[in-house]
Order: sequence, then structure tokens, then C-alpha cells
Amino acid sequence: MISTARQRDLAGAPDVFDAGGAAAAVGIARGGLTARRKASRLWHLAILAIALVVAAPAMAVAVLAFSSDDNIWGHLVATVLPGYIRDSILLVGGVGLLSLFMGAGTAWLVTMCSFPGRRMFQWALLVPLAIPTYVIAYVYVDLLEFSGPLHGFLRAVTGASDSASGGVWLPRIRSMPGAVFVLAFVLYPYVFLSARAAFLQQSFCVFEVARTLGCSAWGAFWRVSLPMARPFLAVGLLLVAMECLNDIGAVEHFGVRTLTVGIYSVWLGQGNLGGAAQIALVLLILMLLLGILERMTRRSRRYHETSSKYRRLPGYPLRGWRAWGACCACAAPILLGFVIPAATLGFYSLDGVWEPQLLAYGGNSLLLTACAVLLLLIVGLVLACGVRVVGSGFLVTAAVMVASMGYAIPGTVLGIGILVPLAGFDNMLDSFARSFLGISLGLLFTGSVMAIMFAYLVRFLFLSFGSLDAGLSRITPSMDMAARCLGHGEWSVLWRVHFRLLRPAMLSAALLVFIDCMKELPATLILRPYDFDTLATYTYVSASLELFEESAPAALGILIAGLIPVLLLTRVLALSRPGGVT
Repeated sequence: MISTARQRDLAGAPDVFDAGGAAAAVGIARGGLTARRKASRLWHLAILAIALVVAAPAMAVAVLAFSSDDNIWGHLVATVLPGYIRDSILLVGGVGLLSLFMGAGTAWLVTMCSFPGRRMFQWALLVPLAIPTYVIAYVYVDLLEFSGPLHGFLRAVTGASDSASGGVWLPRIRSMPGAVFVLAFVLYPYVFLSARAAFLQQSFCVFEVARTLGCSAWGAFWRVSLPMARPFLAVGLLLVAMECLNDIGAVEHFGVRTLTVGIYSVWLGQGNLGGAAQIALVLLILMLLLGILERMTRRSRRYHETSSKYRRLPGYPLRGWRAWGACCACAAPILLGFVIPAATLGFYSLDGVWEPQLLAYGGNSLLLTACAVLLLLIVGLVLACGVRVVGSGFLVTAAVMVASMGYAIPGTVLGIGILVPLAGFDNMLDSFARSFLGISLGLLFTGSVMAIMFAYLVRFLFLSFGSLDAGLSRITPSMDMAARCLGHGEWSVLWRVHFRLLRPAMLSAALLVFIDCMKELPATLILRPYDFDTLATYTYVSASLELFEESAPAALGILIAGLIPVLLLTRVLALSRPGGVT
């Protein structure tokens, strides 16, 4: 028998133990809560710092435009600014419509239809993405201008006069229609990528329902598939518009006076930096209006999948003239956007001048691109993980929108927005060193590789963050909670879970950044150090001096360097459909 006192002791022991355990649990919970609050503050600071860095060039342009001593707003509005805006809108509208027609149409054919060569066209339709706009512009102007081989061949066949007035008539290539036609054949892959991704994600059940209601394959495309893909198409068209407004080499070669060309003319031709900043501000506002219009379009047109059943798309069989028509429709953009330019560059490269410096220029391009890919992956990963950890509050959402707008800032605007603040910072450091140390530091950051890297960070952070954020959204929160239950902290979860599952998204981000950095011209042209050239700047300078054959090897190098990532990107896209590869 146990005594009453002993029973009271045994009965009271659990109470003491429970009280101590509860106190320990409360202490651990408070410590964990404090640690999470500290981590949340660090993530908030990181997100805000990235947003401020990306917004700095745009703010510098705005300050320079309104505080310039040489204010020429009135002169610009009365003379050249309306023409710059008109040509920019015409170029964006024409290229956008033609890119939409080619990109959405070919994406539907290779995704939903079955015809000879379909599997080859799935990846071949993306290869024009490897050709910079200025390269294809130089190729077609050289081929189609009056002194080019096509005019010469037609004059020889028809016996026409060699004079411009009595020769064979062909549309003038150095014109707005010529620029629209040529640029669309290298920019339509942006719409093709978005449209194909949209079609791959759509459930085939909705098409079966449409067919049972009497819709043909063509009717299902117009009434079902295309409306559901509108948000994706809007994103692709926005990218096309941004590339058009950012371009300098192609439009200048075609003689089209866009806002970007106006910035160069006022800045370098007239030596008026304030006037160039004012035109740059107009261009930046136009970019922001395009972004707002795209978001408004998506907000008013929302389409959701109601079925979770996915299976391999069977493909509508095309036979006879329909199959041949589909083959020709898919082959034409590849022929005009890649085969002819690549063959022309290869032909000129055989007889062209292989400068000894080409290897150095290629090394500069690869080094800049590799460093930019690494930097953008790190910053994009910090931004995407920070958003996942801290959630989507108002401040975080606004900071993410600011950090994502860098892709909408043209390279010329970036050049002005980075060059002026860096020059002021360098002058301040040099003045300080002269006053207190008695030495001159010169220009440490202005005209340096660091300035180019900063421009790449601001310009292409959207590509890196977008891919990584989409990859993180596919990782369910239950995985995070399971890792926490196993004793892993936030950093351990990021390293052991998120980082490993993000490898496909990181590959996609790296490929997109590599392609765009390899082709980037305006910011590199403005910010490059003295006697420092990349393949892009060498090609532009040589072609501007009408030495296209000499620049052909460098242009061919850009094409080859961009082709491999494009082919890898097609494989990543093919694996994106739920239910298997199509």
C-alpha cells in the first residue's frame, strides 16, 4: 500500500513537470518567433534595397530631365518629339501585329495539329531568337538595297538600267515597312514562347467539349484556345514592344527615327545631355504606359481552367493541302528569320576579314555574360525567396513591381541613368582624395565593366526573378512545414529544399539571361570602358561604317553563342506540360 502523502507526491509530480515543460515550450516559441521576426526584417531590407537599386537609374533620368540648365522641352515638342513618338508607335504596332500573327499561329499549329515536320518546327521556330535585331537588319539591307545582289541579279535578268530611276522596282528596304517586316521575323519568338506555353497548359477536355458543341478545329482555336491564351499573348506582345523601343542598331540602319534614335542624336550629335534625358523620360513613360495597359488587359480578361485532367495532346491531323500549308506557314519565319541571315553571315565570313581582336571581343562578351548570369541568379534568388518568406504585403508588392520594371527601361535610358550618377560619385571621390590624400583617383566606376554589370542587373532582373518566382510557386508550403518539423530552420529549408527543387527554373533563367546579355547593345555601347569591345559593339560600329562584310564573323559568333541556349530552352519548354512531353 502507498501512503497518502506518497500518493499526493506522485499526483503532484506531473503537475510540476507539465508546468516546466510548458514554460520551456513558451521560451522556445518566443525564441523562434524572435528569430523569424529578425529574418523577416532582413528579407524586407533585402527586397527594398534591390528595388531602390533598380529604380535608381530611372530616378536619375527624371531628376536630370527636370533640373537641366539647358531645358529644351519647348523646342523638342515643337520640332522632333512628335515625329519620334509617331514613328515609335507605328513601329511597335506594326511589329506587334505581325509577331502576333506569326507567333500565335505557328504555336497553335505545332501544339495542337499533326503534320509532317511538326516535331522539328517545335524547336526550329525559336532559333530566330538567337539573332540580334541589328544583325538581321544589316543582312537584309545589304541584300535588298539598290546596290545589293538581288537588285543586281534582277537587272541582269531583265536587262534594266543600272540607274536608280530606270532600274528594277522593289520596295525600299530602308523604310518603316522594311523595319516592321524584318524586325517581326526575329521578335515573333517572344509571342511564340508565350503562346505555346499557354496552349501546352490548356486541358484538352475543353476542346472536346467545344467539338461536341459543333466547333471545328479552327473554330475551337478562335473561340476557346485563343481567348484563354490572352494573358500569355499580352506578355509576349509586351516583350516585343519593349525590344522595339529598346532597339538602336536596327532602326537607325533602316532610317526610322524612334525615341531611342532621338536620344542618341540629341546626346552625341548635339552634345545636349539634358535634352537626351528629356527624350529618355518620354520613352520611359511610354514603356510604363505599355506595362499598365498590359495589366489592365489581363485584369479585364481572366480565364481559368476548371479541369484538372491532362493528357497527351493528340493533335488534329492535317492532310493534303492543309498539311502543306501548315509546313509552309511554319517554314517561312524560320527561312526569313534565321536561314537566310545565317547563310549570308556564313558566306561573308568565308571571304571576310578575321580580325585578330575577334577572339578578345568574344572573350569579353562571354565573360560579361557569364558574370551577369551569376549575378542575376543570385539577386533573383534573393528576391524570389524573400517574397516567399515575408508574403505579399503592400510594401513588398510595390517593391517587387519596382524591381521588375527594369526590363521596361531601354538601354539608352539606362546608359544615361547610370553614367551621370556614377560620374558624379567618381568626381566626389576624386575631390576627396585630392583634398585629404593629395592623390587623384580618376574615374573608378564610370566607363568600367562594373557599370555594364550594373546595367545588366537592372535591365534583366525581371527575367531572372520571373523564372525563379514561377519555380518557387510550384513548391507547396507543405514541403516547408515538413522540413521545419524535421528541425530545419529557414536557411536550411532554402538550401536543402528550395535550391534543389529550383534547378530547372534556374536553368531557364540562366538561358534567358545569357541570350539577352549576349545580344545587348545600347547600354554596353554607352557604358563600355575605353578600348573595350564586345562582339555586339564591334558589329554595330563596323556596320555603321558600311563595313558589313568585315563585321560578319563577329555577327556569326553572336548567332552561334545564342543558338545553343535557345535549343536548350526549347527542351525546357517541351517538359512544361502536365501529363507528359508533347
